[in-house]
Amino acid sequence: MSEERQLRVPPGQYVTEDFPVLHVGSIPPFDRQRWDLKIWGLVETPVQLAYDELRALPVKEVVVDIHCVTGWSKLGTRWKGVSSQEFLRLARPKPEAAYVLVHCKGSYTTNLPLEALLDDSVVFAYGYEGEDLLPEYGWPLRLVVPKLYLYKSAKWVRGLELMAEDRSGFWEQRGYHNDADPWKEERYAG
Repeated sequence: MSEERQLRVPPGQYVTEDFPVLHVGSIPPFDRQRWDLKIWGLVETPVQLAYDELRALPVKEVVVDIHCVTGWSKLGTRWKGVSSQEFLRLARPKPEAAYVLVHCKGSYTTNLPLEALLDDSVVFAYGYEGEDLLPEYGWPLRLVVPKLYLYKSAKWVRGLELMAEDRSGFWEQRGYHNDADPWKEERYAG
């Protein structure tokens, strides 16, 4: 591996060209007519977007490295979707909003500090590598938070709940580290 590539791989990780599929439960069906995304909680303007409204928002593309808590990293992945800043511009978070709980189909959740969600590398993706995202990768909408382990990059996103206090997500309730920084190898809670 070249030195430049090696510098992009956190400790304890190996590079793969594959994109392993890992999730709990079955892949949920997608009904374009009934699908919506809600943003609520500590916001000035609660938001509910139909799928076509989501796709009409400004497009953001990112090329980022991703890291799975199981040990693999995939370098230079290309995602297309909507920036978190765009969603929050619509909802206008209240000053006391400091955390977000991302709600997904099948009762999966993940938690993040609002600051992490607003990072410029974060995108709510509906496209991957120039194509629509495949259902097993989170179609129709997947959160991509490349600076954290992938369990923070929730699949099948349906809502964002803004909160003043942190609340553990699905994997965090099961012993995974709340911060999930791959460079610090924050895989499991201490």
